[in-house]
Amino acid sequence: MAAHRRWGWIACAWLVPALAIAQTAPPEAADSRYQLPPAPLQAIVDAPRPPRLLLGPKRDLAAFLQTPALPGIGDVAQPELKLGGIRINPATYAASRFSFVSDLWFTPVDGGGELRVSGLPQPLTLASFLWSPDQRHVAFSHVDAAAGRVELWLIDVDARQARRLTTRPLNAVIGNGFEWMPDSRSLLVRLRPEGQGDAPQTVEVPAGPNVQETASTGTVQQLRTFQDLLRSDQDARVFAHYMTVQLARITLDGTMTPIGAPSLTTSASPSPDGRYLLRQQIERPFSYLVPYTRFPRRIDVIDLDGQVRHTVAQLPLIEGLPVGNDAVPTGVRSVAWRSDAPATLVWVEAQDGGDPSREAAVRDIVYTQAAPFAAAATPLAELSMRYAGIQWGTGDLALLSEYWWRTRQIREWRLRPDGDAAPTLVREGSYEDRYADPGTPVTMPDDAGNPRLLIASDGDSVYRIGDGASDEGDRPFLDRQNLADGATTRLFRSEAPYYESPSAVLDADAMRLLTTREAPTEPANYYVRDLRADAAAPVALTGFAHPTPQLRDVQKELVRFKRKDGVDLTGTLYLPAGYEATRDCPLPLLMWAYPGEFKSADAASQVTDSPYRFNAVGFWGPQAFLAMGYAVFADVSMPIIGEGDAEPNDTYIEQLVASAEAAIDEVVRRGVADRHRIAIGGHSYGAFMTGNLLAHSRLFAAGIARSGAYNRTLTPFGFQAEERNYWQAQDTYLTMSPFNYAGQIKDPILLIHGEEDNNSGTFPMQSERMFAAIKGLGGTARLVMLPRESHAYRARESVLHMLYETNAWLDRYVKNRPAEAAAR
Repeated sequence: MAAHRRWGWIACAWLVPALAIAQTAPPEAADSRYQLPPAPLQAIVDAPRPPRLLLGPKRDLAAFLQTPALPGIGDVAQPELKLGGIRINPATYAASRFSFVSDLWFTPVDGGGELRVSGLPQPLTLASFLWSPDQRHVAFSHVDAAAGRVELWLIDVDARQARRLTTRPLNAVIGNGFEWMPDSRSLLVRLRPEGQGDAPQTVEVPAGPNVQETASTGTVQQLRTFQDLLRSDQDARVFAHYMTVQLARITLDGTMTPIGAPSLTTSASPSPDGRYLLRQQIERPFSYLVPYTRFPRRIDVIDLDGQVRHTVAQLPLIEGLPVGNDAVPTGVRSVAWRSDAPATLVWVEAQDGGDPSREAAVRDIVYTQAAPFAAAATPLAELSMRYAGIQWGTGDLALLSEYWWRTRQIREWRLRPDGDAAPTLVREGSYEDRYADPGTPVTMPDDAGNPRLLIASDGDSVYRIGDGASDEGDRPFLDRQNLADGATTRLFRSEAPYYESPSAVLDADAMRLLTTREAPTEPANYYVRDLRADAAAPVALTGFAHPTPQLRDVQKELVRFKRKDGVDLTGTLYLPAGYEATRDCPLPLLMWAYPGEFKSADAASQVTDSPYRFNAVGFWGPQAFLAMGYAVFADVSMPIIGEGDAEPNDTYIEQLVASAEAAIDEVVRRGVADRHRIAIGGHSYGAFMTGNLLAHSRLFAAGIARSGAYNRTLTPFGFQAEERNYWQAQDTYLTMSPFNYAGQIKDPILLIHGEEDNNSGTFPMQSERMFAAIKGLGGTARLVMLPRESHAYRARESVLHMLYETNAWLDRYVKNRPAEAAAR
C-alpha cells in the first residue's frame, strides 16, 4: 500500500479526469509564435466579466460599466512613450491603456430594469466616468483612436441622452482630464493647447553624451530602482510637450473659458466653494534618476481667471530620501482642500528633516490656512509618527491617522477642527493586527461632491465598515462607534453560508445598505439590505451568472496548519469536482504564494480569507489549473517575521523553507497531494520566493516564476519591505538573491516576464540573467519573454500563451514526473 501511494501517478492514472489527460507537447525553444493552451484553459480566459457598479451621489441610482474581454496584441503593441516614470499614448495624448468600457447603463437601486442611454459614441471606448455632485449628469471621456484624441461627453441622466460637450481634445496623460466643479453646472478640464504643434522629433545624430553628476554631500539617501525614466535632453523635451496642458472651465452648454496660460500642470482641484483652484506644476530641472512626481514643483492657489492668489510652496527636486521606509521629503507635502470648509488648505511638514533615524518628539505637524490666505498657517495637530490622512466631517469632528512603519503602529485621533479642544485618541495598535481592525470610517458625498464622514444624529458617532477578520475567517461588518465613550454597536455582520460585504451606506441613519453577497458556488451579486428588525430579506439588485459554470462544483477549504516554530499558517485548498481523498489517489498539486513581512508572530498567524467566498477561477491565479486535473493550494502563508529589533529578512530563507515544508506536509497528510508531484509558483515577489525555494530546498518538482527579481544587488536601496540598503545589510541581500545560488537549482524552473516590465525592481534583465546563470551551470530552465507586456500581462494572446507554457511545464515535470526523477 505504501508503494502504491508513493507512485500513485502510475497506479491511479485512470482516475484523472478525462479533460486532464490530454497532454500538451513539450514546447520547442525555437518556436516564437503565440500558442493556445488546451480548451478548458481558453474557456477561463474568455469567461464573461461582471460589470462594475458606480453608485450615484444620491445613493438611489447606480451606473453599470461593462468592460469587454482582453484586448488583442495588436492593441497592446501600439506606440507607447516611456517618459518620466509614466507611459503615454502619443496618438491620443493620454495615459497608455488598452482596456476600455464598451457599454453602460443605469439601474435604480430600489428596483427596476436597465435604463439605457441613447446617443453614446459607437463603438464606445470609455476611459473615465464621473457623476456630477447633484447626480443630474455624468461626464465621461471617450477615446477616439481613429481621430487621435480623447473627447469629453455628457449624459443627461433624467433624459438618458448622451452628447459630446466639446470638440476640443483633452490631455489625459495624467488623471481623467476633467473634474466636476462643486456647482454641478461646469467642469474643470485639461485641454491640449491650441496651436501646440507636433512633438519634438527624435534627433538621429546625437550632439553629445548624456551626463549626470552628483555633489559630495556625505549624506546617505535611498535611490529606488524606478522604471521608464528620462534618459536624455531629447526625452525631456518630448516629455514636456505631452505634459503641457491648458486648464479651462466648460459649462454644460459647451461655453469654454481658459484659465491661465498653458503649463506643466500635474493637478488642479477646485475648493469646495468653487472660488479657487489648488494647482501643482512641475518645473525644471528634470531628473534622469526619479519619476516626475519628484521633480521640482510649484504649488499655488489660483482663481478662476488664472491669477495666482497664494503660493503654498516651491519644492526642490527630490532624488533621494533618508534611509528607512518612514523617511519623507522635507517641506510641504500632502496638500489638499479641507472638504468640510469653503476654502481651507491642509498640509503636513516633517519636523525631523524627514529622517526616521533622528530622535524627535514631534515628527510631523499638520497645518491649515483659510482663504484669503493672508493670515499665517495654523497648526492643527502635532504628531509623533507620520501623517496618514484626515477624514473630514464637521467643524466639530474629523478623524486623523498617523503611522510608524518600522513598528507597524497606527493611531487614530478625533479632532475638533474649529475648536480648541486637544485631540482625543480613538485607536492605537498595530495595523498588522487584522483581528483588532475597527474598520474604515464611512463617508458620503456632500452637495459639492466632497467625501464627508457620515455622523450619527448624536453628533459623536461614526460608522465603520471592516473585513471582520477572525479565527473563523473574514466576516465583514458595519458598526456604529460612539467616539465620546468608545461604545460600539454592531449593525450588520456577514453570516454563513454567505460572504456578504457592505459596499455602501444608502441613507443618513445607516439603516439601508448596498452589499455584495457570494457563496462558494454563487458569484458576487449586489443586494439592498434593510437593517430594521422587521425588514424582509435582502433584495437582489443584480443577477450575474456564474462565469465558469463548468467549474461550479470545484471544492474549496480554508486550511490551517503550523510551522515547526509554532507559527500558525493558512492557505486555501482547491480540489477538482468529485475528488475524494479517501477514495482517489493523490493529485499533482500547484502551490501559489506571496511572502509577507511581519513584526509579530501573532499577526502573522491570523486567519485570512473566508470559506464562504465564491470559488472564482480566473486566468491570473493558479485556480485555472483545476480545469486540468490539478489540486491547487493558493494564498499559502509565507510569513517572514522579525519581532522586536530583529529584521525579518535576516532569517528569510529559513522561514521561507519552513513554511513550504509545513504546507507540503499538510496537503500530503490530507492525502490530496503526492509529495513528489508538487510545483511552487508565484508572480513578482512570489517569483522571487519560487527562485529561493528551488535554490535552497528540493521540496518541489518544478517552479513557475512570473515577472520576478532574483538578484538583490540590482535593487540596492531597498526592496519590498526591506528598508536597509545593500551596504548596510550585504549578507542579507546576497543570501536572499537566488541568482547567487543558481547552481543549486536542480529542479526545473519556468521563467516568464514581460519585455517592457515597468515595475520598480523587476527589470526584464532579472529573468534574462537568472536564465543564463541556470543554463550556464547545467540546470533546467525555460525563459519566455512576452513582447510589449508590462508587469501584468494585458493582451489575450499573451495570457493564453502564459497558460500554454505553464500547462506544458506542469505536465512535463509535475503531472508526468518520472519515478526516477522523484527518487533523486
